[in-house]
Amino acid sequence: MYKKFFYTIIIAMIALVFSNCATILSGRKQSVTFSSTPSGARVVDKKGKEICVTPCAVEIPRKSSTHFTFSKEGYDGCSVLAKGSFNANVLWDIPFISIPFIGIPFVIVDYSTGAAWKYKDNRFVCNLEGGTPYKQDPTIRAGEATNRVTRDKPGSTALERTIIRWNFDSDPRGCRIFWRVISSIPDEVKNTNELYLTTTPYEETRSFNILGLTYENSRDVTIEIKLTKKGFEDQVKRYNVRQAIDQQEIGGFFEMVEKVDYDRPAAKPKKKRVIEEDDDE
Repeated sequence: MYKKFFYTIIIAMIALVFSNCATILSGRKQSVTFSSTPSGARVVDKKGKEICVTPCAVEIPRKSSTHFTFSKEGYDGCSVLAKGSFNANVLWDIPFISIPFIGIPFVIVDYSTGAAWKYKDNRFVCNLEGGTPYKQDPTIRAGEATNRVTRDKPGSTALERTIIRWNFDSDPRGCRIFWRVISSIPDEVKNTNELYLTTTPYEETRSFNILGLTYENSRDVTIEIKLTKKGFEDQVKRYNVRQAIDQQEIGGFFEMVEKVDYDRPAAKPKKKRVIEEDDDE
């Protein structure tokens, strides 16, 4: 009896090692390269998430099939289909499928993680053809429309070198100023938590060094300014980043409103003191 139990444990351990082999041996991602003519094309997946700028070598999640889109200013975009084929490493799971609660779950893992597939091609190439000229906003500097703010090259874009005047005041003064980024394109520009600036009045010149920001997508990004002060209601205003860039200013005046405590009992009216005077006889 104990011998049978021992062999069962050994088989289970072997199953744990060799099951899910596609995930272990191949991994969930596959190394591929993207290139284009001309180079400098932006590559995005089918969800619109940017992968890289050509030429590049990256690791991408394995899938049964997907497609990638190349785009560059002044050129027609193009898409390439990435077809996945069966990954033979999944066959290592078959001997252990008969073991309850071990073999089958790991096969499921291989398929759910994408490890059961591999792309037939490791190299994706796109020849971009000149098409309808890109209608660039005349207020944007040439070549700067899609230059993105990144951590790798801080200060390299004209957008980061554009000086913006920040100016906020309030009545009463001494309000705490908080700001955050609100983006309708979170795949490109992330929303941020509130950051404390200082108290009113506040005036400073600074730039928009927001990661992922470009002149083009700045229309879809806003800056939220919130003022707080004890005993007063919070006041919030939002400013479109593109409009702030064009005006080279972001600012406003906040009229604070006192809080009303409805739970506090109303003050009792004071009794009038009546002084009676004696009539002269």
